[in-house]
Order: sequence, then C-alpha cells, then structure tokens
Amino acid sequence: MKRADVLLISIVLIAALAFLVPRWLGDDKGGPGKNLVANITVDGKLFKTVQLTKEEQTIEIRTDRGYNILKVHDYGIEMYDADCPDKVCLGFGKITQPKQTIVCLPHRVLVEIAGTSGGDEIDGYVQ
Repeated sequence: MKRADVLLISIVLIAALAFLVPRWLGDDKGGPGKNLVANITVDGKLFKTVQLTKEEQTIEIRTDRGYNILKVHDYGIEMYDADCPDKVCLGFGKITQPKQTIVCLPHRVLVEIAGTSGGDEIDGYVQ
C-alpha cells in the first residue's frame, strides 16, 4: 500500500463516520423523558389520550363493530388483539415515534403518537 492509498482509505472512513456518528448519538424522538402521548380516535372522535410510559397499561375499545385491545409498554403502544376479520392492525407492531400510526379500518380506530406539546416539528426548510 502506498501513502496515497492510506490517505484515500482514511478520507473514506472519516466521511462515513461523519454520517454515522450523529445518528448513533442523535436525539431520538421517542423513549424516556420525551413526553409522548398516543391519541386514540374511534369513528373520527377522540376516545382517549394516553401517556406513553415504561409501565404496562391495557386499553380496551368496545364498539358496535367489535373490540380492540391496545397495550402501552416500554414508551410505545401496540394493537394487542382485535376481532376484525383481516387483523391487519395487529401487523403494525409497537409504535414509538411521533407521527406513527396504527389503523383498524373495520372498527374505525386510529392510534397516532404525538408530543405532549401539541406542536408540529419542522422536518426541513425549502428555499
């Protein structure tokens, strides 16, 4: 290996680390101390607002269309059980980030994570 090869490899490694290190050390939007809440709406109306905590909570939603059971745990929320025919809502898994959603169309249930401040965060500026 020549001096130029070592220099080129060093530059590539430094550039790669410049992109990866902020991701590892960056501020996640979910997790402890982030004060996230989940807004649960049924048929377009707010059913309940739940604080996302580490402790486990169970929320049961019963309507004329059927039932859904949600579990809050580890600073996230997931659809645990439902009696809808397709059970697509169970495939969303646990959501932990703002703007993530779980939807059960047959029962018209929507679960969306939002910050407690209520304001939208700006993703970026376009000029």
